[in-house]
Amino acid sequence: MGQAPSSTAKSNGREIDLRLITSPVILPGGGSMDSTVRDRDYTAYLPDECLAHVFQYLGAGDRKRCSLVCKRWLFVDGQHRNRLSLDARDEISSHLASMFNRFDSVTKLALRCDRKSTSLSDEALVMISVRCLNLTRVKLRGCREITDLGMVEFAKNCGKLKKLSVGSCNFGAKGVNAMVEECRVLEELSVKRLRGIHEAHELICSSSSSLRSVCLKELVNGQVFEPLVANTKTLRTLKIIRCLGDWDKVLKTIGDGDSSLSEIHLERLQVSDFGLSSVSKCSKVETLHIVKTPECSNYGLMDVAERCKMLRKLHIDGWRTNRIGDEGLIAVAKHCLNLQELVLIGVNATHLSLAAIASNCEKLERLALCGSGTIGDTEIACIAKKCGALRKFCIKGCAVSDVGIEALAVGCPNLVKLKVKKCKVVTGEIGEWLRERRRTLVVCMDGDGSGEATVAVDGEVETGLGETRVGEAGGVAEIGSGNGGGGRLAMIRSKLGFLGGRNLVTCTFRRWSQNDNGTSST
Repeated sequence: MGQAPSSTAKSNGREIDLRLITSPVILPGGGSMDSTVRDRDYTAYLPDECLAHVFQYLGAGDRKRCSLVCKRWLFVDGQHRNRLSLDARDEISSHLASMFNRFDSVTKLALRCDRKSTSLSDEALVMISVRCLNLTRVKLRGCREITDLGMVEFAKNCGKLKKLSVGSCNFGAKGVNAMVEECRVLEELSVKRLRGIHEAHELICSSSSSLRSVCLKELVNGQVFEPLVANTKTLRTLKIIRCLGDWDKVLKTIGDGDSSLSEIHLERLQVSDFGLSSVSKCSKVETLHIVKTPECSNYGLMDVAERCKMLRKLHIDGWRTNRIGDEGLIAVAKHCLNLQELVLIGVNATHLSLAAIASNCEKLERLALCGSGTIGDTEIACIAKKCGALRKFCIKGCAVSDVGIEALAVGCPNLVKLKVKKCKVVTGEIGEWLRERRRTLVVCMDGDGSGEATVAVDGEVETGLGETRVGEAGGVAEIGSGNGGGGRLAMIRSKLGFLGGRNLVTCTFRRWSQNDNGTSST
């Protein structure tokens, strides 16, 4: 009684003297153990592989700062850095040797140069390929000083390359042919604004035994790729986006061959029903995007539906031309019984076609109806009654009212997410009412701060606050966030009127479909 409390405490049945922890221990040399422990480098006990694994979770800025801590961290960062992105101006040519002495494990390399600068030369590109013999992915952007000769020599040292993406470069068919021939394991080829093929008559005639994906964007004379895409038997994905010229002949050549294509994107092209009929000969197609191709009509879509019975994903942007409607969609409902995802933008479908799709396509899980004046409460009620497998539903800019939304309270038993945007007659009260009735359903509507998807109509991206922005790839674009720029990006978003996480419907459905791989067949 009256004495100070004891300085001992019990932990796990043992008595611990707290004075041994708080009081420094004097060493024979005059120093204290407290300062010795404080100056100890605990990372010295970590293997290099563990330290490198920690670095992988850091952003680019933080990783650079960590490499300045000590020589060991500098060495570990360089030896285990697999990705490298360089400002490919000619001024860095003299530093490339020392740079790749440090980063000698790079497998993914991006070289970008702005329009106002002079890019790396052929010699610099070849030197990079000699130093980086394990490259699997290469991206070239704005490297206008690189010629066919440089690409030929570069290809000889890139035997392990699997993915090549080039944009705004000046080399031509000879350079592309060299990459396809020398890179025996090349799987993905993406070409955008390749100026070297504008006036050239040389074809991309090399065949590949490994190529699985070809993406052609904004090309003049892009038809020179016809032999490549027609003769490559392993090709699974073909995307042709905003390329000039008539593409019916190219699609005919592909259709007449023994094609293994399973995914085809046709966007803003001069393609007619003749081209779609050629696409229909590719019987293994599972994913088809027909976006802003004004010459395509119901007849071409009917051919596709009758022959491509394995179709699982269909995206149609009719561009409000009224050439694709009920007749083509009824054919889809009749023949494409495995359909899981359907996106209709600017297509004036009615109760006739939507009822057929809802009744026949029993596996339909994702549906988007956007920018149509003929889709109203009757159509929504029909979908609610008959689409038992539907999980995600987006309604944008349609003539739907609260009555149509009410039908979803008892229909679509598997529905987990509903988006209703730009439907002028729909009120906010119906959203609250629906949330009360179906508590497991995520409901996103205008004015509820959900910050959800926007839709591209007539080539412009509409946002919830009335702002417009031209979309990439036919109105498909995303606003991404980079590491370390959250505050600045938030300020920019607030000024532009974009809410966080706002994407396009097409991007949203791509994310949905990826999340649903566990329940959908591949």
